[in-house]
Amino acid sequence: MAAPLSEITAILRDTLHTGDLDLSSNTRFDELADWDSMDLINVVVEIECRYGLQIDLPELDRLVTLGDLARMVEAKRALA
Repeated sequence: MAAPLSEITAILRDTLHTGDLDLSSNTRFDELADWDSMDLINVVVEIECRYGLQIDLPELDRLVTLGDLARMVEAKRALA
């Protein structure tokens, strides 16, 4: 399985329907063009399905960057 950051980046690009989006671990969700809360929900649901994880709503409130999301996925996978 691919590293979480690259996998999450691919999910995000698919969700936003743009393959040329320049993303890094420092990319802030609120800086993405046309980004809204439904985009975050779609990304999280896809991550939950792919990795067999559950991400709770309070955890979503703490996500600011793509790196935050990748670290959360890595931590949850380590505990699974």
